[in-house]
Order: sequence, then C-alpha cells, then structure tokens
Amino acid sequence: MTMAATNSEVRDIVVEEVLPHTPEKLWLALTDGALIARWLMAPSGFEPVVGKHFTFATKPAGEWDGTIQCQVREVVPHERLVYAWNSGHAGNVGYGARLETVVTWTLTKVPGGTRLRLVHAGFVIPRNETAFTNMGEGWRKIVPRLDALATEAEAAATLGKPGAT
Repeated sequence: MTMAATNSEVRDIVVEEVLPHTPEKLWLALTDGALIARWLMAPSGFEPVVGKHFTFATKPAGEWDGTIQCQVREVVPHERLVYAWNSGHAGNVGYGARLETVVTWTLTKVPGGTRLRLVHAGFVIPRNETAFTNMGEGWRKIVPRLDALATEAEAAATLGKPGAT
C-alpha cells in the first residue's frame, strides 16, 4: 500500500430539499432525456432501465475527452434512481482526474411536496478533490433548476386544462 492510498478518504456530496411537487413530476424531470438536458446536460442514450449505458459530454481536460460514462443501476419509479458516474483519466491531476462514483436520487412524499435527496458518492480525496468541490457547488445549483422545471411543467399542465384561467 502506498502513502497516497493510506492518506485517502472517500467523501460524498449530499443535497436534500423539500420541493412543492409530487414525486411523479420530479420523477419525470429526472428520467426524461429532453428534460434532463434542461437542468443538467443532454444525455446520450439514457433510459430509466437497469443496465442501460448512457453518456454525458462536458469540457475535456488533458487526456480525458470530457465523456462521462454512466450506467443505470436501480430504478424504482417515482422513488429511486441510481446510476454509475465514471469519468476522467488516470493520467490527469485536478480537473479530469479519474472519477468512479454513483449518483442516487431518492424521492419521498412528505406533507406539502416531496423530499428530494441527491447523494453523489465515492469521491476519493485527494485525487478527486477538484471534482468534489466543483460538483458539490454544481449539484446545489441543480436542485433549484429541477424545482423551476417542475413548477413550469405544473403551470403548463394547469393552463392546458379545460376551464383553467
């Protein structure tokens, strides 16, 4: 075992909020590719089916081409979505370093809406320090985007109902 291995720790990003939407509305935002593109990045090949491989593309760095390789690991409609999130390259340090993590979305119905819990787990520190910091800030901005998207979808649905003003 090397000194780097003995001095590393694994950390998770956790974001939790209660949003004034049904689990069904939030689930749609989490599992529809066109909607995912509006709050995160456009996925290529995403379907909420266990075993399904899909990708996201972001800014390349060093030996990493910017592709985020994902695979759906668990799907419980309107309750839980889990996928692997792997990116980076072993030759990179900082942005674009090798990253092997798991993203878990949990939706729990509560009075007044849904508790949305995001856990992005498996950041090996210090190797993934840059990703942990940047993605921690990023995920905290993502949840309000989901809220806004669900609000927009609910407003559009209300406007489309007969007799709605």
